[in-house]
Amino acid sequence: MAAAISPLAVSAHLVRLEVPLMSGVSILFFVLSLDGYVGRLEGLALFVGVLIYTTWAIWRSRRESAEVVREYEDEFSAEKDESSGTTATNLVAIAVGMIFLVAGSRALVAGASEIARLLGLSELVIGLTIVSIGTSLPEVATSIMAAIRGDRDIAVGNAVGSNLFNILAAFGLTAIVARGGILIPEAALRLDMPVMIFVAVACLPIFFTGHLIARWEGLLFFAYYWVYIAYLVLAAGGHSELLLFNRVLVTFVLPLTAVTLAISVGRAWKAQRTPV
Repeated sequence: MAAAISPLAVSAHLVRLEVPLMSGVSILFFVLSLDGYVGRLEGLALFVGVLIYTTWAIWRSRRESAEVVREYEDEFSAEKDESSGTTATNLVAIAVGMIFLVAGSRALVAGASEIARLLGLSELVIGLTIVSIGTSLPEVATSIMAAIRGDRDIAVGNAVGSNLFNILAAFGLTAIVARGGILIPEAALRLDMPVMIFVAVACLPIFFTGHLIARWEGLLFFAYYWVYIAYLVLAAGGHSELLLFNRVLVTFVLPLTAVTLAISVGRAWKAQRTPV
């Protein structure tokens, strides 16, 4: 959604480190879940991972070159105006905004989950759709506002960072505090986790092409999300259209997307090798 509003520039270190790390963490999470169970020790390992990554990220930011620091200072000082407010005012605004975002998400999840249960949807489908949308609304709002304001690094970093935090911290802590660990549904192993890994890996070529997420790429990701949601709803309801849906997806949509991404990566690679 953020890239559809405004093309997002992607920093080189994000392509070299964070996106491969996001893909690796997604694969690790899948491997830990293969036995259908994630215990406290595995949850602890995931949580320690986010602590290590956060510590390293802060250490790296403090070692940035003076040139990079001056570049950020020039950019933000040029954009700063009298209405920006004091640090205390901004902190209060952030706190109030977070309270309303969390409260709104809780209300959405509670109401929509009750409707979904009345429709006979499983808890897994509810979690993958309504609950995930509700709990991700603060991230959606942050990325969209960052794109509108031109803070493109925040929009991209928020999305990638949220994926890392959800797996390492949110799930890791849940596995630690849950009595007896967490059972992983077989349906999640068959479909949802492979889809998660595919999307994480697909970010790499999209981010790589000119270090820019174009509007059409943002729209492609957004459209695929609703294709995924449609599949979950059709599968949960046992609709007869599911077989036709699968055939169209496998025969036309996925191959066309793969060819398009391959062409984009090829052009970007050729452009990098062509001397200026």
